[in-house]
Amino acid sequence: MVEVKECELPGVRTYDLRIIPDERGFFSEALRKDWEKLLGEKWIVQANVSYSYSRVIRAWHRHHRGQVDYFLVLKGAMKICAYDDRADSPTKGKLIEVIASEKKPQIVRIPGHYWHGTKTVSSEPSLTVYFATRLYDYKDPDEERRPWNDHTIIDPRTNESYDWNKPPHK
Repeated sequence: MVEVKECELPGVRTYDLRIIPDERGFFSEALRKDWEKLLGEKWIVQANVSYSYSRVIRAWHRHHRGQVDYFLVLKGAMKICAYDDRADSPTKGKLIEVIASEKKPQIVRIPGHYWHGTKTVSSEPSLTVYFATRLYDYKDPDEERRPWNDHTIIDPRTNESYDWNKPPHK
C-alpha cells in the first residue's frame, strides 16, 4: 500500500520510499506504474539526472502543457518548492517547501502548472533523479522561467518576497 501525503497545493504529493535493508545495503522501488495515488493517470516518459553544488538554486520555472515532475534526491539534501500564482486558483498565493534527502528517500510530485524550483541545502552536492510525464521538446520547450530571486513570488508566512536563503529557524 502506497502511503501518499497530500500537500497544501492540490496535486503536490510526497511518498516516502520503502527501504528494505540487508547486510549488503538496501533496496527500494523508486516508481511503479501501479502507484495510482501518487502518479494519477499520467506515466513517466523521461528521466533526468541533476547534480547541484551546495547552495545552488534552480528556480523558478513552470510548464503549461500538463507536465508533472517527480523528484528523487539520491545524495545530499534539497529544498523543493512550489508556488501557485494562478489568478483563478483557490490556492493562489500558497507556497510549499519539502526537504528531501538521501536520509529520507521520497518522491516529491509537482504538477508543472505551479512555479517550482530547488535549492541544495546540504553541505555536499546533491544528486537528483527527476522524472517527467512529457518529453522535452528541444524546438518548442514547455518552460516559462523567472529569476530565482523574483520579488513577485511572495512567501505567505511573511508576506514578503520568497527568500531561498533565509534560514528555516528564523
